[in-house]
Amino acid sequence: MIKNHAAAAKLQLVNSAAPQGDAMPSPLPLMQLSTGFWAFKTLAAGHELGLFAHLSRTGTTTADELAVALGIDRRPAEMLLTGCASLGLLETAGGRFRNTPASEAYLVPGKPHYFGGWIEMADKRLYAGWGKLTEALRSNRPTTWNPDVQASLFDGEDPKMLALFWEAMHSLSTMTARALGQAFDFSPYKRLLDIGGGSGAFDIELCRDYPGLRASVFDLPHVADIAAGKIAEAGLSDRIDTIGGSFFCEFPAGHDVHLFSMIMHDWDEAKNRALLSKSYHALPAGGAVVISELLVDDDKSGPAPAALMSLNMLIETEGRNYTPAEYAAWLRDAGFVDIETVRFDGPGANGAIIGFKR
Repeated sequence: MIKNHAAAAKLQLVNSAAPQGDAMPSPLPLMQLSTGFWAFKTLAAGHELGLFAHLSRTGTTTADELAVALGIDRRPAEMLLTGCASLGLLETAGGRFRNTPASEAYLVPGKPHYFGGWIEMADKRLYAGWGKLTEALRSNRPTTWNPDVQASLFDGEDPKMLALFWEAMHSLSTMTARALGQAFDFSPYKRLLDIGGGSGAFDIELCRDYPGLRASVFDLPHVADIAAGKIAEAGLSDRIDTIGGSFFCEFPAGHDVHLFSMIMHDWDEAKNRALLSKSYHALPAGGAVVISELLVDDDKSGPAPAALMSLNMLIETEGRNYTPAEYAAWLRDAGFVDIETVRFDGPGANGAIIGFKR
């Protein structure tokens, strides 16, 4: 939706790192990196003020019209429109602004692929936590919640923030699931167990793509209830069920493919190894396990989305984002064979590591 400014700045830094003769490398990439939050806050403010929803209703607007509609002065209205247009969120012609196709598809509440939940969570929860990143680096502790008084990042959390979290995860997962379903063939399998499946977004999308697939969302009871509601809304209650429980206990039997989607980055190596061992013992011969994540390169030089998500895990969890080589080693040690990596482009993952039980 928006150009990856960190990745672009890294490329420019590399290209300008070797000055010729006495020429100095350009400082512009550093400016781009240091002001990256300006772009995010412009997007977040436009979304919070209802700019994209307004344009979806009206089609186009001028700065004067927007000022009246949003109840703000003309000066900030014009600045917001210009800022959003500069980021590729709006198009302009003849002094009138309209949503781009991406903004219309993803930033308008009520649309099937609405992405606003993630933007709100990033703004209302993660932005403050990232403001304490140096503290997290020094203490090796999360900054969005207090482990001294909370059992987890969900313990004692504001219900509104929790609802925002699950909507964010659902929107992030929906589009990632589509990419995974195109990159890996689930058609040989009949029953999917989505371990830590959250709102059931992966199950909904994969069952839509694969008519012969049935699925179970395995998550904590109150999360399973959220998934049941989403599944019912999708009209798939006859093919997707929910199982309430902790995935640190035994896995339910009767499934021939297991999915860990954006789960293992929450946990340390020991817990992830334990999960994969339980997966191996619960799967039948011929079964498979799929780990879908933002994968860090094996040489740990990037890519930026995975590396920065890993830092996000520092402020939120005990985990980090891992490499394909790390996952492959854990899978082999658990007993899986024929391990492979598939790559794809999704907002929540850039690939999957698959292991098979023979």
